[in-house]
Amino acid sequence: MTNESKPQTLTLNKEFRHAYYQGKSRATPYFICYMVRGQSGQIRYGITTSKKIGNAVKRNHARRLIRAAFWSVMEQAQTGKDYVFVAREGILTAKSYQVAAAMKKCLQYLSQPGNDAGRKDKNRRTAAPKKKGQAGVTD
Repeated sequence: MTNESKPQTLTLNKEFRHAYYQGKSRATPYFICYMVRGQSGQIRYGITTSKKIGNAVKRNHARRLIRAAFWSVMEQAQTGKDYVFVAREGILTAKSYQVAAAMKKCLQYLSQPGNDAGRKDKNRRTAAPKKKGQAGVTD
């Protein structure tokens, strides 16, 4: 694989937060994937593993599985997009081919146009309906 096709990694906290809050998401038993339009014209990815997964050895194992799966299905990834993967506990018992299959389906799903999986409408405010007897409610 040449350096031109090698994906870059996300390193800054603001890049991860941008994906969490502005990106489309899809959950699998092994990880949660966020996809957002990136600032560069390249494919970039980041991996997050929390202490909920386990000790450092388990977290590194989860990162290796996700990294290997992403590299194996990278042709499904869109150029100019950033991907963030958040490991879940199920990844510790998964085989690499299971993670790769889940990632392939996830990337296909997120790359479909008009598919706003997991998008939250930030501008819409939802208020709880008022109960009868409260001020401002007519019977």
